[in-house]
Amino acid sequence: MQQITVLGSGVLGSQIAFQSAYHGKDVVVYDVDARVLDRLPERWAYLAAQYRQDLGDATPERLDAAVARLRTTTDLADAVGDADLVIEAVPEVLDIKRETWAAVGAAAPERTIFATNSSTLLPRAIADATGRPDRFLALHFANNIWLQNTAEVMGHAGTEPACSDAVAQFAEEIGMVVIRVQKEQPGYVLNSLLVPFLTAASKLYVRGVADVETIDLTWRKATGAPLGPFQIYDVIGMQTPYHLSRSSDDPDQQQFAEILKRDYIDQGKLGRSTGQGFYDYR
Repeated sequence: MQQITVLGSGVLGSQIAFQSAYHGKDVVVYDVDARVLDRLPERWAYLAAQYRQDLGDATPERLDAAVARLRTTTDLADAVGDADLVIEAVPEVLDIKRETWAAVGAAAPERTIFATNSSTLLPRAIADATGRPDRFLALHFANNIWLQNTAEVMGHAGTEPACSDAVAQFAEEIGMVVIRVQKEQPGYVLNSLLVPFLTAASKLYVRGVADVETIDLTWRKATGAPLGPFQIYDVIGMQTPYHLSRSSDDPDQQQFAEILKRDYIDQGKLGRSTGQGFYDYR
């Protein structure tokens, strides 16, 4: 699969696109907001700097070639018109994802395989919206994709096995360690472990048990972990935790969503990718 389309140019969508281009794929990045796409050159420069810092093979020539393989558009039909694989990384809201996939299913070639990067939603909740549920599955990446390079491949009961195999091969081709999830599981393997941990941290914070720095310090010192939970929130970015917390029935989580929106998202403090989140990285 050479022609790749990424739907959504947020923190992880941009990383998926750049990683794919870095490994030789031709990538179209789609977003509904042209202003967001206009800012992507700054994002490519940021990612290139991270690759140079963290990867031994990230030469200027290779990074320039990756950027040259990236194209942006606000026209969905144009974005998916020649796609071998469409990877969706739009907000973690079921209605938005289903609406997006219905439009993709109507416009993409018959050969196209569809993959969602959803963090929590099951493939079966979205698959029928595409009109081609047998070609739909989940392909979930961790943040900082070039370093935390896992790719969880998870189909639903109706996914054609050959499509799962093709997506797993694609993931290997772009430098991922493939995790084959054997049955549908909310949160896959990674987030089934990570989300309860982060939720516990947010509850300690919302309830006033300890502040952000103390919670992180406790976890790092007591376990030897390199990052505390709020440092991990900054890596993930604020948008996904906000959407998940806002949709929770837990009053603590709803309060946490309000804090994320008021004190961070509305202030442009979206995490490490913007230089500020719970911590200041400038």
